[in-house]
Amino acid sequence: MDSVLVIGGGRFIGRHTVTEFRDAGYDVTMLTRGQRQNPFTDTDVAHIEGDRTDRETLETARERVDPDVVVDCVAYFPEDVRVATDVFADVDAYVYISSGAAYGAERTPKREGETPLAGCTAEQATTDSAETYGPRKAEGDREVFAAAEDGVRAMSVRPTVVYGPHDYTERFAYWVDRVAEYDRIVVPSDGLSLWQMAYVEDVASALRLVAERGTAGEAYNVGDEHAPTLREWIGLLAGVHETEVETIGVGERELGAAGLEPDDFPIYRESPHLLSTAKLRELGWSSTPHETALAVTVAEHRENDRTGREFGPDRDTETALIDRVTE
Repeated sequence: MDSVLVIGGGRFIGRHTVTEFRDAGYDVTMLTRGQRQNPFTDTDVAHIEGDRTDRETLETARERVDPDVVVDCVAYFPEDVRVATDVFADVDAYVYISSGAAYGAERTPKREGETPLAGCTAEQATTDSAETYGPRKAEGDREVFAAAEDGVRAMSVRPTVVYGPHDYTERFAYWVDRVAEYDRIVVPSDGLSLWQMAYVEDVASALRLVAERGTAGEAYNVGDEHAPTLREWIGLLAGVHETEVETIGVGERELGAAGLEPDDFPIYRESPHLLSTAKLRELGWSSTPHETALAVTVAEHRENDRTGREFGPDRDTETALIDRVTE
């Protein structure tokens, strides 16, 4: 049985990654700081507690597990990738979770090896902020490429915004809650914002396929093969809830009068963000139908009271906007 070490495996993407490899017959060990409840305590998933930014922790994990595969879910700085690819230089596969935010040019779609990556200054490489996230992920990709040139079977997976069960960010939960609770909801502008999403179980399956079949030094985009607009997402959610929802498009002028901007609404994006998944599909990957993915997502969000209300405009403001534009 092959063994896999998942660095960061207890929260969202890592949690589903542990399950994906375990269900595929791997002997799984997760490495976390132990600051959150371990969802796998009653299973055969082993756990090592430690800080992944400490090289000695990684070396200890290597000695204890002797992994065939390493999936790095929590490498947020280029130095994390540089150290990990050195410590695990002899594994059969090291897979780094990068991001669609690593791209540095607005192209539709964004393609691996064609669309330029973001630059990253020395200061950005060590600064933990939303503004430096994309540059840091891009520099992590470059560390993967450099390691591959040195003979490491290192690869990168670039998800777009991820949704699904156990999504602690609650960005998508905002829309799940709105559709569940109200029959009229505001969408910024015309509701045609296009920000491709990625179902978390599909990200996990992509990580496994890349580990098993990917090519060293390559990056692979992952995102839903169909990318609905925001208004279409609401329609899909309404179908899951077996309800009907009227979407009220509100322009920038009306939003501004209420002290809002379009990007105050979760998963709104002014320019389209679409990743080509052709390269990943060549490995045999495919995405889950939205109806299936959303049924599971909605059920978990509702069961655990994930509403996302703090991540978007409050209902009173939304109601006032609806009244203003429809009077």
